[in-house]
Amino acid sequence: MKKIAIIPAFNEEKNIQGVISSLKQYQPDFDILVINDGSFDQTSLAARKTNQALVIDLLSNIGIGGAVQTGFIYSRRKNYDLAIQIDGDGQHDPAEIKKLIEPILADKADMVIGSRFLSQSKYKGTFWRRLGIKIFSFLNLIFLGEKFTDSTSGFRAFNRRTIEILSEEYPDDFPEPEAIFLLKKKGLRIMEVPVSMEARRAGRSSLSFFKSIYYMVKVILAISILMLRK
Repeated sequence: MKKIAIIPAFNEEKNIQGVISSLKQYQPDFDILVINDGSFDQTSLAARKTNQALVIDLLSNIGIGGAVQTGFIYSRRKNYDLAIQIDGDGQHDPAEIKKLIEPILADKADMVIGSRFLSQSKYKGTFWRRLGIKIFSFLNLIFLGEKFTDSTSGFRAFNRRTIEILSEEYPDDFPEPEAIFLLKKKGLRIMEVPVSMEARRAGRSSLSFFKSIYYMVKVILAISILMLRK
């Protein structure tokens, strides 16, 4: 079985080497793909210096959705059977990847989401992010009849079918909540598993207060349109 870890990264030169090293320590059978999303710093060089990851450099910053979809396109073309998405800022613990992939390997799910709210994780995110997560959880119940506790989590695992679908169609901005609705509408199986998360190791998040509000409103509208469309 071919496995790949997709790491979208924007200005993560201080974190990316640690993430790659930790991935290889806990999941040595995973290939590693770093999508350098038009970083202004030395993210690409730092990742290449590890000699443990393939790096794709995007010419400009196209956003998390475009960066991750680039990873799906690569994974589909190279015939990977299983992919994980993990942030380049060090918030996700590679030691917990086994929790994500077990339901995939057992054919119990097509996508698995790592949820900080199903565990005793100390890091829960900012107030506005938590508010957005609660709103998305409510929309999950209204439109899907299911509850997902951490729909913004970027710590995920995907089987081949999901890789193929998301390589063709994937939301641009703040894509994680919308991807749940997209996949459920296509009849795919999604489940959550408990994971712990940490605050980013260094640097600052690209999501400011106003960007968070903007993306929350945008995603709510996108989800509503998606679910009302036949």
